[in-house]
Amino acid sequence: MSISVTPKAAAQIRKALTQRGGGFGLRLAIKTSGCSGYAYALEFADEARGEDLRFDSEGVTLLVDAASLALLDGTQLDWVREGLNEGFQFNNPNASATCGCGESFAV
Repeated sequence: MSISVTPKAAAQIRKALTQRGGGFGLRLAIKTSGCSGYAYALEFADEARGEDLRFDSEGVTLLVDAASLALLDGTQLDWVREGLNEGFQFNNPNASATCGCGESFAV
């Protein structure tokens, strides 16, 4: 079981944590939503919760709850820039399809 980030994503996470004045890491989760069934959820974490699983990658800490890990296992979080848009991109080997807007996925 693993979750990882690219160097670009790690740099953005560190930058955001510094701008917000600190934090423990980034929490990744899956919620039921979107036109394809599941959507990714990201939030900065000030501490780990009892149910969190911890993954360290490229010098940042990622926290994932056990229920989300089954759908996120093997995922790599990247930071991409396309034209004027930039943001996190999930490279999830478990996703069998994504919606046109890129906000949700199916397994």
